Amino acid sequence: MVYLGLYGRVGGLARALKYRGRLGLARLLAPPLAQGVREAGWALQGVTSVPTLLPRLLRRGYNPPEVLARELARALGLPYRPLLRRGRYTPSQPTRGRARGRLPADLFLPVARVEGAWLLVDDVLTSGATFLRAREALLRAGASRVYGAFLAVRDPGALGPYG
Repeated sequence: MVYLGLYGRVGGLARALKYRGRLGLARLLAPPLAQGVREAGWALQGVTSVPTLLPRLLRRGYNPPEVLARELARALGLPYRPLLRRGRYTPSQPTRGRARGRLPADLFLPVARVEGAWLLVDDVLTSGATFLRAREALLRAGASRVYGAFLAVRDPGALGPYG
């Protein structure tokens, strides 16, 4: 897992991208994330992102993780592919409290077969539940490994052995 910093330090950047439409931040934040990916030494086939729900996409006009993932893919010289779709509705993670870790197994569904290792991008890692469900869907789609990249992380140990 690579990330720019803990939520207390860089959460404002994630909120600006996610809620205030500051899309240009993705172009500025992708190079340091790309540097972290390069330093990790992952042999990646491409980059994808956690999909958002249609109502959120319609309200914002964009999916923040996708905006960041596209810029990160460009910085890494890798293809970006939208590989997942939402299989069902769940409330926003910040509003779920203790229920965060209990997301349905079919939350994300793969839309294409893939091979090799993939980088999965989300804006914030909170409990790790969203990332782990999306990771499971990518593994079902054929990915051999799934790594994560985030702007901000609330708990660096949230992913356990997958971090």
